[in-house]
Amino acid sequence: MNFSFLDGIIVLLYLAGIAFFGVLMGGKQRSVRDYFISDRAVPWWAVCATIVATETSALTFLSLPGLAYGGSMLFLQLALGYILGRIAVAVFLIPRYFEGEIDTAYAVIERRFSPTLRRSASAVFMGTRLFADGVRLYTTAIPLALLMEGFQLLPESGSFAVYVIAMAVLTVLTLLYVYFGGIRAVIWTDVAQWFIYIFGAAVSLYVLLTLLPFSPSEAFSMLYTNGKLQIVQLIPTGGLAGIFTEPYTLIGGIVGGAVLSMASHGTDQLIVQRVLASGARCPAQRAMVLSGVVVFFQFLLFLIVGALLSLYLPGGTYTANEVFAVFILRELPVGVTGLIVAGILAAAMSTLSSSISALSSASMLDFILPGRAAAFDDSRALRWSRGLAFFWAIVLYLIALLFIQTPDVVVELALSIASYTYGGLLGLFILTLLPVRIPARAAGIGFFAGIVGNAVVILLTPLAWTWYTLSGALLTLGFALTASTLQHNHRDHGETH
Repeated sequence: MNFSFLDGIIVLLYLAGIAFFGVLMGGKQRSVRDYFISDRAVPWWAVCATIVATETSALTFLSLPGLAYGGSMLFLQLALGYILGRIAVAVFLIPRYFEGEIDTAYAVIERRFSPTLRRSASAVFMGTRLFADGVRLYTTAIPLALLMEGFQLLPESGSFAVYVIAMAVLTVLTLLYVYFGGIRAVIWTDVAQWFIYIFGAAVSLYVLLTLLPFSPSEAFSMLYTNGKLQIVQLIPTGGLAGIFTEPYTLIGGIVGGAVLSMASHGTDQLIVQRVLASGARCPAQRAMVLSGVVVFFQFLLFLIVGALLSLYLPGGTYTANEVFAVFILRELPVGVTGLIVAGILAAAMSTLSSSISALSSASMLDFILPGRAAAFDDSRALRWSRGLAFFWAIVLYLIALLFIQTPDVVVELALSIASYTYGGLLGLFILTLLPVRIPARAAGIGFFAGIVGNAVVILLTPLAWTWYTLSGALLTLGFALTASTLQHNHRDHGETH
């Protein structure tokens, strides 16, 4: 492993520095709303950066280059869909979030349907986020664990203790600035961390181009000949049915990416919390749409790195998931390795801090405050909010520990959790936009039946994962409209008697 003492110092300085920076930028909070949303409007460009950083976990940083290494750049079709999906969110959903005093995404559900359905949607979000980000915490602790092993800070490679301590380090440092700085600390550290990991990816690209034994133009010519630069697949390899069974077709990528982005960026408190921090509709819309464009070029950068790695490390020596991590730890020069590892940890801490803040805000604003007969004063409510941040950090850490024992199976399951629930959440939000009035009971039936029905589709059909969110949304809408019709018919039948 090509990791020097200097690299270690860079990583340690980063970890300490980002925690201090977060506490400093967070300032002093005066109320729960200030802690979770920020009473001072955050600039739209910072909201844009935090949206991108939040959705870019270390899994993305490490695994996306592997897609091009083992295949091509067809994943960019999905990124094109992301842009369209965010435009839809900006046009249809963001205006709803700035009508009155909205404090979480699920307040929109209460305003149209009922407090019970609001809490149900929030609970589904929290369950999804716990398992999805618990596995991310485990996975992103792997580089730190490898470094601890490499410096012989811990014995026995791959031991349980290595990951326990590595995840504890990430959790404690991240919690430090979330606890004291609130959403402003999360957003401004996200901005800093986005620059760090993008710079790290750009440096990786530059170093890789200098290591190749031929010029950049010759390298890209070889990639084109090898099919590594393919972006569009108009005709599925499996015929017409392949549109629905192959994930990276033009239709599946764009439509699936658009619907997935509508769900993840329009109904997930993780993102909506940042949208609300912008303070007004127009800057929020600007940040949302531009984030899709930024993500497209960010994915392009990661994929180009992966494609070039197929020339530098050819022959199937490493798997697609291993290749970028191997390149970082074994091939990069001293100092640069530490910088890239800091970039990986930046992506990890960004996702973790966002999850802690979003879980805390959902539990406080959707459950605790509405359920109290007497309101908290500001100082007590703030103490509760910080206590919840501490609580959810511990829960995320404990869930991450579960994945150490059976990583191959549980990681795959946890990463697909969002596919089971995003469709139901999106369908529920679409119901709030319909011109016809859907009863709260019918909407609730549609929501839960849609999630269960989509789980059946995922488990029992060959439908490609890019269609899962659309499938769930359509099922939710279908069940809700059917339940609404039956409810109306039953009421009308009762009135005639």
